[in-house]
Amino acid sequence: MVQALDKRRSRLSPERESELYQAVMELLTEVGYDALTMDAIAARTHSSKATLYRQWKSKPALVATALRHTKPVSLEDIDTGSLRGDLREMVQCGDEARERDAALMRGLALAAHQNPDLLEALRELLITHELGAFDMLLKRAVDRGEVAPDRPALKYTVHLLLGAFTTRSLVEAKEPDADYLFDYIDAVILPALGVLSPASP
Repeated sequence: MVQALDKRRSRLSPERESELYQAVMELLTEVGYDALTMDAIAARTHSSKATLYRQWKSKPALVATALRHTKPVSLEDIDTGSLRGDLREMVQCGDEARERDAALMRGLALAAHQNPDLLEALRELLITHELGAFDMLLKRAVDRGEVAPDRPALKYTVHLLLGAFTTRSLVEAKEPDADYLFDYIDAVILPALGVLSPASP
């Protein structure tokens, strides 16, 4: 499915793709997923609705692809030489966008639970790709000898990291800023993986 979508998108120039993805994100921020329509996207991007459907097949697929191509952090590009450095780089690179898009992402999370087709598209076009890149980040830490390959917390690391992003607003009514996330990495994630950090005893 992803390869097929990539082939269809290849008809557009990279600059045109980027403009279109940015427009989708702007509309999502303005009206939310449920009120977003392909007609509105076509009007904002000066495209025909038929072209959008030919290129991306559906609104969920277009939204998921736009999220993937406008995400602030490319995990494949992060390799600082240490697990702590990699995790901190993830947090630091996404800090500005996280503050700006917090409400948008909460809205999309709710929409995904209410729209199975959106959840499927997000998993296929975004989440699976990101999980693969994060697994490679952890594998490098194992290969470097930082983390034991049989460490039980390895398979839960992504859950721990997502928990840091999603629960602070519920528990403390605060957004998870960089300082909070840096501390969480040192106090929770690294100790769970057996990695020494400034917070280790």
